[in-house]
Amino acid sequence: MSRENGRSEVGVEASGTGEQLALIREAVREKKADRAKPRTWRGAELAAELPVARVLVDKGLVHLDRYFDYAVPAAMDAEAQPGVRVRVRFGAGEKGGRREGGKLVSGFIVERVAESEYRGVLAPLAQVLSPERVLSPELLGLCRAVADRYAGTLADVVQLAVPPRRARAEAKPSPPLLAPNAPPEVGSWARYGAGAGFLSALTRGDAPRAVWTALPGATWPQELARAAAAALAGGRGALVVVPDGRAAARVDEALGELIGEGRHVLLTADAGPEERYRRWLAVSRGSVRAVIGTRAAMFAPVADLGLVALWDDGDSSHSDPHAPQPHAREVLIQRSVNERAGFLLGGLSCTVEAAQLVETGWARPLTAEREQVRAAAPLVRTIGEGDEARDAAARAARLPSMAWQVVRDGLTRGPVLVQVPRRGYAPRLACERCRTPARCRACAGPLEAQEAGALACAWCGRGELDWHCAECGGARLRAQIVGARRTAEELGRAFPAVPVRTSGRDHVLTTVPGAPALVVSTPGAEPVAEGGGYAAALLLDGWALLGRPDLRAGEEALRRWLGAAALVRGQAAGGTVAVIAEPTLRPVQALVRWDPVGHAVRELAERAELGFPPVSRMASVAGRGEDVAELLRTAELPSGAEVLGPVPLPVPDAGRPRRPGDPPPGEEWERALVRVRPGQGAALAAALKAARAARLVKREGEAVRVRIDPPDLG
Repeated sequence: MSRENGRSEVGVEASGTGEQLALIREAVREKKADRAKPRTWRGAELAAELPVARVLVDKGLVHLDRYFDYAVPAAMDAEAQPGVRVRVRFGAGEKGGRREGGKLVSGFIVERVAESEYRGVLAPLAQVLSPERVLSPELLGLCRAVADRYAGTLADVVQLAVPPRRARAEAKPSPPLLAPNAPPEVGSWARYGAGAGFLSALTRGDAPRAVWTALPGATWPQELARAAAAALAGGRGALVVVPDGRAAARVDEALGELIGEGRHVLLTADAGPEERYRRWLAVSRGSVRAVIGTRAAMFAPVADLGLVALWDDGDSSHSDPHAPQPHAREVLIQRSVNERAGFLLGGLSCTVEAAQLVETGWARPLTAEREQVRAAAPLVRTIGEGDEARDAAARAARLPSMAWQVVRDGLTRGPVLVQVPRRGYAPRLACERCRTPARCRACAGPLEAQEAGALACAWCGRGELDWHCAECGGARLRAQIVGARRTAEELGRAFPAVPVRTSGRDHVLTTVPGAPALVVSTPGAEPVAEGGGYAAALLLDGWALLGRPDLRAGEEALRRWLGAAALVRGQAAGGTVAVIAEPTLRPVQALVRWDPVGHAVRELAERAELGFPPVSRMASVAGRGEDVAELLRTAELPSGAEVLGPVPLPVPDAGRPRRPGDPPPGEEWERALVRVRPGQGAALAAALKAARAARLVKREGEAVRVRIDPPDLG
């Protein structure tokens, strides 16, 4: 209805008789209804009921983050149901009462409705790719929540959640759902004070939430499997997410032994696209109610979910590199809330985010008594980098004498693990006296050495003219150690009669025999030693981990040390771990005491004092300098938002593969950080998303990358 027609009709209605008014109202209603109905397109007959399909188009552009209406042809009426994949014409124009042109793009039907708010001619669905309803309302709601939290688009998240279609897999039926298994025995969960109660609550159908600090040893896969089996015994589903395929295979084997075959599936990339999609379909169709998998499995559509479990949430593998880069921990927390499922966040270490869940009361701690910890953990000895090699054999291996002695003694009883940090960490500055990282007095960001020896903050760019250490008052700085200096070849020369095995990069070992051998591994690639574990472990070059340009350097170093030390036999069996790092540092002391929770609690308190995540919420805005400045100027940021920077981003090495977030080749980018108070994270994400959408609509400048809660803060 035009404005003129609207005004004339209202005028008649105001002055006419009651019968005239009724006739006019009826005519207006019929005209509106006629415009709301999709008109036929090239004479095609449309569905008699609910002729409009709302489609999520596979276009991950932030300004197109909405649904688009299409007409449903009568021939597609039966198959065009909510959740199915379709092909549609996108970007079509209207000519002579017809909707023409546009490119064929994929999408999902999210809803069927009777009328459309669009007043033009609706283009019809071009094709129903499959009648399989892969995007359920529950999965759609989860994807929407994740997109909103990370300032992303729904289409991008759905692309992460729903695997690509494989027609042959869809053509095969899924097996019938098996009856629930019997409740599992408590087993090694009895070592944890509330372990038996947690399993019982899952079996009853309750939704307990726990942060679990696992005891050292190789029993954690069995304990995760028992938790999943308890949820299945209660008639509900279970989802377990682990960092890599090796861990998934261990949990898969343990769960298979508990509940038998046919009740769970393994979702990892190793299965191949078609087989993985076949297993995903079995979950989507309700044939299987238990899933073990890596990061992508966090979206697995498990029916009647009773437990979500995440192992080792500090591992970087849990953060998806694709937009909008969600973290598995946050996705599973959202699922636990949405689906009223139990929640289990476990690991040998403890992140500050896990500590915050306990501190806020959202989850309960699930830990063992100190006596149990001391009995299971190996003896940890510290060796400062100033310690010297006092004999020729130790000097040949470039090891302090104590470290060389630990290796030699361990080889008399079994294999010895040697953890070597990865190479290539960029240096940062620290106090020469106490080794405390040098940070900016304005925003607590890391200080970097600029040209001519000047200091500047890597976050806000502010120069530092008169730096003094906040811990000891020292004024001298040193560069942190970069990379690993000891190699498997050097150790082989020091112990010529002992076989040397390596694990890391493209060749990762799963297990090694229990016979004496040197096993040199990078962090996260340590194989399990048969026969009860390693006799000893040597953790080399602690400064290479502690000196990383990362807010999580201490937490990450402790996590990697604990992961290696947990593979060593307990003190009663003579297991010993030697770590080469400054003995007085907090992460080293936490390793000696085997107290990851205490370390995380202290880290959380310091971050609360400094306003660091996760106590605050933070966003990274990166792009060309003028584009970053313009986006921040136009964004309606929450009150009290603090903008740090922008500062130039380092240009990546020419020979290094590009990673998500790296500037395009030849471009100089800047990054600004936006920090807000707790409770303002949703408003921050919405403001940055709206500003990006407005820029795209107006075609102003180049694209700007936004990341919520970036894990790589320096």
